[in-house]
Amino acid sequence: MSTEQFEVVIVGGGTAGVDMAARLRRHFSPASIALLEPSEHHYYQPLWTLVGGGEATKEQSMHLEKDVLPHDITWIKERAAEFVPSENLVVTDGGRHLTYRFLIVAPGIKIDWAAIPGLPEALKDDPRVSSNYDYNLAEKTWRAVQNFKGGQALFTHPATPVKCGGAPQKIMYLAEDYWRIHGVRPNAKVDGFFSTGGIFPIPAYAKTLNEVLQRKEITMHFRRDLIEIRPETSEAVFRNLDAPDEIETVRYDFMHVTPKMFPPDVVAKSPFAVADGPTKGWFKVDVKTLQNPDYPNVFALGDSAALPTSKTGAAVRKQAVVVEKNLMSVMKGESLTAEYNGYTSCPIVTGYGKLVLAEFGYDDKIMSSFPFDTTKERWSMYMLKKHGLPVMYWDLMMKGLA
Repeated sequence: MSTEQFEVVIVGGGTAGVDMAARLRRHFSPASIALLEPSEHHYYQPLWTLVGGGEATKEQSMHLEKDVLPHDITWIKERAAEFVPSENLVVTDGGRHLTYRFLIVAPGIKIDWAAIPGLPEALKDDPRVSSNYDYNLAEKTWRAVQNFKGGQALFTHPATPVKCGGAPQKIMYLAEDYWRIHGVRPNAKVDGFFSTGGIFPIPAYAKTLNEVLQRKEITMHFRRDLIEIRPETSEAVFRNLDAPDEIETVRYDFMHVTPKMFPPDVVAKSPFAVADGPTKGWFKVDVKTLQNPDYPNVFALGDSAALPTSKTGAAVRKQAVVVEKNLMSVMKGESLTAEYNGYTSCPIVTGYGKLVLAEFGYDDKIMSSFPFDTTKERWSMYMLKKHGLPVMYWDLMMKGLA
């Protein structure tokens, strides 16, 4: 089979891939940039929280991929199936062989719905069970929130990394707010079963969120992992992560599930994957330069990268600048000077018209972009999430300008 040659191959046409394509076309001939992405649609996924809470429509979160990609790059509508870095080669699932001078890896994260037995069946057949981690299911969440008239409501967070780590609790607060506004709350018990050790890892934000939990009378069960759903008996089964033999079964009348997530198979099975430890299977990079330590012409960013920070679009916005600058340094034979400081942002919706904007970097250092205390609930930050951030995404990030 013949080999197609490119200056740059970008794997993934999500947030990170499109941002990088827009940036790199300023440095390379657009036709010499190949981007692998099979999907015809591109999603602004942070909006799905608001879809699940009835504050947005799913259609507002979607654009056609062809409308967000730079029109003059080479779009290959296939997935990467294999990396052969010793030959600067990517093999696609359609059997195409692409060689590169530089490789940017940003295939996102793998959502494994089947990793929790009973979840696929519940999502398909049980109108009370949903998840905001899917374009169509977020709409189902909103229907389930509206149809809930009382009983036990459950919200889960799995024992794996997840994209947008605040999302599992955002819908919990929105749903509780809706039920309180519509008189359902006195008949409801709202519980969170989270694998985490607390509501948030940074004390300043955790203080506010614990006050929210107390105000909303939500009971949290930490270090609990959903391991099975039994829709036929309306039961959710949880494991105590601190005592693995301890299993708890809880009946539900409503449940929002955050599915388990893993590195994409093409990354996990590649020479680029971290071999062991807590980030095993994720793409190995220097946490500051975002360069692969074994192959200097290869960079990774976004959800698939083994970085000790939350997997968010806000993180990608900062990572893309670093990759662009450092790739140019490699091309010129210069040392790498751009460094990623771990910045990420979690806009945590705590109810209708209320939001805590958590911004932080490596070592959980608070890195606020505003000259006021964003550890507090604010209406202005809710408006930023609902109206400002989508505009920034489509009009700036997707053009490599943010």
